Amino acid sequence: MQAPRLPWFFLHAWWALLQAGAATVAPSPLRTRGQPSSPSPLAYMLSLYRDPLPRADIIRSLQAQDVHADGQNWTFAFDFSFLSQAEDLVWAELRLQLAGPVDLPPGVLPSIEILHQLKPDAEQDPADCRERLRMDSFTVPLSQMTFSSGSMVLEVTRPLSKWLKHPGELAEQASSLARECPQGPPVPPVASALLVLYSNLSPEQRRLGGSTLLWEAESSWRAREGQLSQERGRRHRRHHLPDRSQLCRKVKFQVDFNLIGWGSWIIYPKQYNAYRCEGECPNPVGEEFHPTNHAYIQSLLKRYQPHRVPSTCCAPVKTKPLSMLYVDNGRVLLDHHKDMIVEECGCL
Repeated sequence: MQAPRLPWFFLHAWWALLQAGAATVAPSPLRTRGQPSSPSPLAYMLSLYRDPLPRADIIRSLQAQDVHADGQNWTFAFDFSFLSQAEDLVWAELRLQLAGPVDLPPGVLPSIEILHQLKPDAEQDPADCRERLRMDSFTVPLSQMTFSSGSMVLEVTRPLSKWLKHPGELAEQASSLARECPQGPPVPPVASALLVLYSNLSPEQRRLGGSTLLWEAESSWRAREGQLSQERGRRHRRHHLPDRSQLCRKVKFQVDFNLIGWGSWIIYPKQYNAYRCEGECPNPVGEEFHPTNHAYIQSLLKRYQPHRVPSTCCAPVKTKPLSMLYVDNGRVLLDHHKDMIVEECGCL
């Protein structure tokens, strides 16, 4: 009957040691995922930048909008409105700054509830009731808890993975959110919470190249507040833009295999339209020209240092194969040759 009490006895003992300035509890493998254990979000993300573990395409930190702890029932509200494209969640951890000892009944595990709650507008009264969406509720076993330096880290990958794989479900449910009043100020033992998400782009996003730097810049806080569009307007008035009919575009390009000496072994087609790319690339280049991140930065520098930086080049960014029937060593083959026809042009 005493076995269930041991884990929570160690929790109280661990807290007493911390208060006395003693060494921390021996860390588990989870503890190696970042130093320090419970810093500000910026300091913690900088530590991950220097030594990212685990490797992931994107690492996000979300500060809790609301924290409420009532006995073993702990509720955390985060703004998940960033979810717009499917991602594969590699790892998720809830990093809690503790304000006091963890006081739970013997053998009882904390019950965690994760909510989606939009950040309040600048004009919104903090006391107003906010719209909330319950994302998941679960208990965390001791094997998924780590303690050190006045903090507690909970591994919460499984409950959140479905939302990153299917972000559309969150948008659908968020459209019918009900207003709930916040449960009040945080109470011990949890003072603050930081959710850290490690995710990889989906195979589809990897195929498409993911979000470009230009897309990220245009969806940043500066764009949302209208500052970027105002700056663009001022720049457009100062700089001449080329005629759109002269901008980078796809044009016809007829290929005749007889003219290049291949007609004797290519049976079909004898001719085809390969298309080609021609025209100017504007500075800065827009998303419609499918620039690489390198090309976008080059086009920005070209605008501000026109005599030192060359323009980006109009080139194929998407191609498709051509099916060909031809003779090879006495055999007649039907093959699909990649990258033979230009589908889209862009600035590279």
